[in-house]
Amino acid sequence: MPLSGEAIRMMNYVDDVATTMRRLLAVAPTLTNEERKRVSEYLRVSSPNAGEVLAALDKK
Repeated sequence: MPLSGEAIRMMNYVDDVATTMRRLLAVAPTLTNEERKRVSEYLRVSSPNAGEVLAALDKK
């Protein structure tokens, strides 16, 4: 079954997020310990997060 335009757009968003995460991984080694700690906490409490989106997508 072909995908709707909306599903394709959402998959493109996932690609954008993955690109952003690769950038974060590339820069992380250049940060100080304190900076890494602050960014990790910022990411940890961000909302919505990947888990919340997955839960919404997995609902039947």
